[in-house]
Amino acid sequence: MSHNPIRPWRSIERRKSRKIRVGSVEVGGDAPIAVQTMTNTPTEDAAATIAQIERCAEAGADIVRVSCPTVESTAAMPEICRHSPVPIVADIHFHYKRGIEAADAGAACLRINPGNIGSPDRVKEVVNAARANGCSIRIGVNGGSLERHLLEKYGEPCPDAMVESALDHARILDDLGFHDYKISVKASDMFLTVAAYQQLAEVTDAPLHLGITEAGGLRTGTVKSSIGMGNLLWMGIGDTIRVSLSADPVEEVKVGFDMLKSLGVRTRGVNIIACPSCARQGFDVIKTVETLEDRLAHISEPISLSIIGCVVNGPGEAAMTDLGFTGGGKESGKMYISGRPDHNVSNADMVEHIVELVEKKAERLKAQREEGETVAAE
Repeated sequence: MSHNPIRPWRSIERRKSRKIRVGSVEVGGDAPIAVQTMTNTPTEDAAATIAQIERCAEAGADIVRVSCPTVESTAAMPEICRHSPVPIVADIHFHYKRGIEAADAGAACLRINPGNIGSPDRVKEVVNAARANGCSIRIGVNGGSLERHLLEKYGEPCPDAMVESALDHARILDDLGFHDYKISVKASDMFLTVAAYQQLAEVTDAPLHLGITEAGGLRTGTVKSSIGMGNLLWMGIGDTIRVSLSADPVEEVKVGFDMLKSLGVRTRGVNIIACPSCARQGFDVIKTVETLEDRLAHISEPISLSIIGCVVNGPGEAAMTDLGFTGGGKESGKMYISGRPDHNVSNADMVEHIVELVEKKAERLKAQREEGETVAAE
């Protein structure tokens, strides 16, 4: 997926998995790794939920999950699914009827553990509803809610227990001739999660949904998720990801994309390379980067931008990015375009100038992309 013949040490060989669909989004195989998040508004409040989904989609979410614990929540799903700009996954736990209602309401995928929803007849009803509506299924094993018999067998949540649980649920779907499913084996314990995914990746070709569950707040959860999920992605394991943070769902999407961008497996939006700043800086690097991240958040075209405080590393970093600004002059710095020094800009004007350059480049890239898509369609 990210084979780099010039720099082979950057290459990541994706694990081979079968491809399924979550509505319009392909998951698995050679499809881009999809970024997900989950709403935290009351699902029965369709307007609030749709508004949050739209904000997440604007931030780059490919898929959004919505919890459906009650009749009232599934009653709101037709409107939510109709107005959502991205496919919706309905989060179902123990009541099989919610799964049937969500599939009929337009959900693109059901997050459900077949073994937890009762008799084989009930499972069959849910699978039939999914099949009739072109709905895929996500088997979601969680270290904090493993089946009692597995806890008794293994003594505690462990990779073997989580993988056995996942395969038990998968077997139920396979026996019903339903193969459009993906699997997750999440835990709040990063070591347990990574080991479980590594083990699962060896014994199934189902697409894998990655996540470290209940990772924590914005900063600590980001660090924990990046270490755990980053290791797996680096090994080529993972077809869709959700960063679980006690934070705004939009932040989950941003962190997810930043994680994929850092590994070179997705390129969306502006990738800012910046120095940590020191006494050599010719301008306030930290404040400038914070401002630019905010001002450029709306850009979706892939653009690299280096913001370096002085000439020690500035020219070298700028040579590797689309646009670059290096401090060091008297209240001014050098602007680089396509890796080459181009013109000087005052510190006072640099933010507005950089935003203008990035927006113009984004417009050109978008026009080129759309022209290419038109030619391909013809």
